[in-house]
Amino acid sequence: MAAEKAKKTEKKELETYRPMGWLSPFERMDEMFDEFVRKPFGRPFLSRFPRIMEEIAPSPSVDIFEEKDDIVLKTELPGMTKDDIEINLTGDMITLSGEKKKEEKIEEKNYYRHECLYGSFKRSFTLPAEVQSDKAKASFKNGILEVRIPKTEEAKKKAVKINIEE
Repeated sequence: MAAEKAKKTEKKELETYRPMGWLSPFERMDEMFDEFVRKPFGRPFLSRFPRIMEEIAPSPSVDIFEEKDDIVLKTELPGMTKDDIEINLTGDMITLSGEKKKEEKIEEKNYYRHECLYGSFKRSFTLPAEVQSDKAKASFKNGILEVRIPKTEEAKKKAVKINIEE
């Protein structure tokens, strides 16, 4: 229950690429430890235990960015239909939820690899600007969900261009 609460309030920050050559051995060890704490049982571990894989909910990756006068949210949801997805927008918070259903139950097959995840997910994000929620539009095509939400006039005005002096 506490883990679900933590996932709901989790804010996804952009991770920057840092080649290993830039890190001292101690920094690399710290980074590896942090990664283990964040994701203690990564794919290599889980692929050996199919039953555990079925119990872990898929969590789609999400991109949120500005494009012209819109805030855009994009995510890949392969194997799902638009009826499997729910989008809620409340103030400056957008919540995506859905369920990827397993199409068939296979009991007698011999699996060599079992990595496909099934189950429900729910992710919430704070939007980076004030938006006109009543004008939000969503499209779902070829497994890609795109939500476009126009920024308010006030949010558009907040952008200030700063000239660079020589």
